[in-house]
Amino acid sequence: MSANVSTFLLGIAGLGLLVGMVTGVRAPRCWLGSVLAGALCALGASVCTLVTGQVWEWEWAVAVGGQVVHLQLDALSALFLALLSVVGGVGTLYARQYWTDREHPRSAPAGRVWWCVLLLGLGLVLLVANGLHFLMAWELFAIAGYFLVTLDRRSPAVREAGWLYLAASHLATVCLFAFFGLWAARTGSWELGPVRERVELAPLFWLALVGFGVKAGVFPLHVWLPAAHANAPSHVSAMLSGVTLKIGVYGLARFSGWLPVPESAGWVVAVLGAVSAVLGVAFALGQHDLKRLLAYHSVENIGIILLGLGIGMVAAGQGEAFWGRLALAGALLHVWNHGLFKSLLFLGAGSVAHATGTREMSRLGGLWRRMPWTAGLFGLGAAAISALPPLNGFVSEWLLFSGLMEAALTRGAVSWLAIPSVILLGMTGAMAVACFVKVCGVVFLGSPRSPLAAGAHECGGWMRGAMLVLAAACVAVGLMPTVFWGAVAEAVAVWQPGWTGDGAPASLAAVGRMHVALVVLSGLGAGLLAWRMHRHGIRRAVTWDCGYALPTPRMQYTAGSFAAILTQWFAWILRPRRVEQRPEGPFPRRARWETHTPETVLEFVVEPIGRLVLRAALALRQLQHGRVQAYVGYLVAGLLGLGLLVWGIARQGWQPCF
Repeated sequence: MSANVSTFLLGIAGLGLLVGMVTGVRAPRCWLGSVLAGALCALGASVCTLVTGQVWEWEWAVAVGGQVVHLQLDALSALFLALLSVVGGVGTLYARQYWTDREHPRSAPAGRVWWCVLLLGLGLVLLVANGLHFLMAWELFAIAGYFLVTLDRRSPAVREAGWLYLAASHLATVCLFAFFGLWAARTGSWELGPVRERVELAPLFWLALVGFGVKAGVFPLHVWLPAAHANAPSHVSAMLSGVTLKIGVYGLARFSGWLPVPESAGWVVAVLGAVSAVLGVAFALGQHDLKRLLAYHSVENIGIILLGLGIGMVAAGQGEAFWGRLALAGALLHVWNHGLFKSLLFLGAGSVAHATGTREMSRLGGLWRRMPWTAGLFGLGAAAISALPPLNGFVSEWLLFSGLMEAALTRGAVSWLAIPSVILLGMTGAMAVACFVKVCGVVFLGSPRSPLAAGAHECGGWMRGAMLVLAAACVAVGLMPTVFWGAVAEAVAVWQPGWTGDGAPASLAAVGRMHVALVVLSGLGAGLLAWRMHRHGIRRAVTWDCGYALPTPRMQYTAGSFAAILTQWFAWILRPRRVEQRPEGPFPRRARWETHTPETVLEFVVEPIGRLVLRAALALRQLQHGRVQAYVGYLVAGLLGLGLLVWGIARQGWQPCF
């Protein structure tokens, strides 16, 4: 019965996206209704799978690319599909008012079509059970993402970000093509499924780690991420950060569960996660662009997720179900939590940019008076990403901390990984709090630093409603973590079939009760304060001005000065650039002090390598001299090389997979 329901719901979801592609250009209201209906149906199918634990499968006799279409939905893919449905739905609501035909007559219609293509491609990646079709769906959503990132392609920065995104996406595609091609060659089929007994497939994990790691934004493979997330429209940024990064995580989780993995794989993933978490938040502290700062926090949170996944892989290799299950559950729940609060933050940043026309924090300030809804919802997202109770970020990091602490108590080799991970995770959380104190203080508090901020206005109802849905979800997970535990536990059991339990950990229930008590006490305190203010009134007075009777906006902390001490700790990798003009004379006319944090990996690693490759390519152009005899020689040499390759493959006993 549930299989028929899932078939119907997923069919309606696909049909809704197809209708959205057709109506997106000329009928935005029809587009809105069809996409929302599709998102709700996909969410219903995901919930059905997560509740029942049953695996849904569907095959179509028509061959695509010579392969029969085979779709499959289990608890692990359903967890990610539910996130796609929620973020895709609220992003659709937000875009209705944020990227309108009136303000963007050329790009808005195309943007609606590519939005549907992106959702369809992402959904197919989560559903297909065939390597060739996986690559097709992967390429589909990568191309759709490029056109969405470059919707405002009049800006050179947007075009540059789009090309960088496209180049990184195709680097990932090349690695995944090699991964699935070798899978098919070794197994004799493009069909995907558990092959844990095929030990010879273990080295393929390294290809998967690079391919999916690029898409996930793992440090140092994240070079495309800051520019793409900063320059894309904000509802696209929310989708990129909230969902598409998680598709990389999904690939790592899926194939580390299906494949035998090298013994060191879990250690490598955990170390990459810890490095990404710490350096991601360090780079975020050095940013002055609001959306670029949020983009680096995506690197941080992907690191937290990979840390949990890596610890889970180590636990699976050592047969340690208890702490491995906690760490992996924390990672998978953080997939959901990060998707919720990071989408909320990007939509809030979009509301700020939409109202002021700038993302530069040094030109903002005082927005809480003009944009109270945006300020409050952004503050809630900031508290959630900082893992503060009683919100959802605290719950997933609590589970991860619990798994790490239990691993440290084993006093085995894994404790040498778990103990530093606990320290680094705690340091990451503290730096995240400092970073968002900076953001909220500079952007929303104080006085407006420019006429743009002084003339800001609150966002409209559609944009506000989308943010309210995400904020409510953040609160719901924080107050009722045991309700969501069942879905996460089902996904963990799919990843490692032996890891099942009787119910939610006792500590998780205690966290939920503590959060409810904290909300009740906070509500009582706020009510008491409101009553006293109503009874005694409010008196306003000038604060202590330190001798400055007429303070100006320039006397406020800037984004750079607020985080200067913390960023100095990481100057060895941030490489901050200073622009300094000292005051001269007793009455200086001008003084200037600015700091900028470059894209260190891109500018000091990727670009120099690119220049070397370009020089080598220019040198090879000398082979194109127009002599037919030489070209025939090149052709013969190529055929000989191809023949030797086929001969070597034949000697290995590999069979074609077609």
